[in-house]
Amino acid sequence: MRVLVIGGTGFVGRCIVGRLVAAGHVVHVPTRRLAHARELQVHPTVTVMQADVHDEKALDGLIAGCDVVINLVGILHSRTGQPYGPDFDRAHVQLPKQIAESCCRHHVKQLIHISALGASASAPSGYLRSKAAGEQVIRDVFAAQSGASAGVFTFLRPSVIFGPDDQFMNMFARLARIFPVLPMAGAKARMQPVYVGDVASVVMRVLGNPRAADQTYDLAGPRIYTLGELVELAALWSGHPRPVIDLPMSLGRVQAFIFECLPGVPLMSRDNLDSLTVDNVSQSPMSPDLGIVPTPLESVAPVYLMPTKVG
Repeated sequence: MRVLVIGGTGFVGRCIVGRLVAAGHVVHVPTRRLAHARELQVHPTVTVMQADVHDEKALDGLIAGCDVVINLVGILHSRTGQPYGPDFDRAHVQLPKQIAESCCRHHVKQLIHISALGASASAPSGYLRSKAAGEQVIRDVFAAQSGASAGVFTFLRPSVIFGPDDQFMNMFARLARIFPVLPMAGAKARMQPVYVGDVASVVMRVLGNPRAADQTYDLAGPRIYTLGELVELAALWSGHPRPVIDLPMSLGRVQAFIFECLPGVPLMSRDNLDSLTVDNVSQSPMSPDLGIVPTPLESVAPVYLMPTKVG
């Protein structure tokens, strides 16, 4: 099949593209900067194209002729707004709407959309509310189509994703190398990290699978941790064990506001803290229909977080 992977140059995308190539699919990956896709260009059946997927005409041209579209685009930070900020709206709502409309227009067989565990219109954070809105616009677009050539959608809702090159466990490991203690708000928040390889396996299982038509799957690991426990484990496995101090949420919001004012991508935002006020866990790690046994964090993370020995 010809598969378009939007957001394919990221940490999760690279893993999924590798699986698609190994399965014999022809893969197209758009990117605004070709330098971001150097790792993908070694695959003989991957075509990397310089394009802005937010440009409707360019997006339509990318989707035309594809059998499956996988949307991995997601951001963690946005300017403020209600019910979610404008950056969340652009990436999580307007782009999925445009993708869905183009998929229907070009009779794409399946749209696989990566959402987020806990996505809900009533969620406490703009991030989670915008993810829910993105799902809803896709449903609405597909509901308006009809006929034998109508395609289907599949939603995947992962918890926080870990694996080599992740921006989660690796970030905490880097902080542990710098600071003697790690103060943070929301340390008691519960989450169920899922391995990037398992997410890629799920994509391959639902790809072209009639049973996955118009279905939503929660993707979570086999164990629930508090955020504080995950931070302590990242520090320990990276060779810099550190205590975690659970800050009051009020103080954490002040800390997050300061991070937001600093140049570059903020380490933590107030919206991120809002997400931590609800548990990011699933009723079950994976649907039995997927036939996947979730990978434990302890079997993977210590390997890639282990400090490199010199000499």
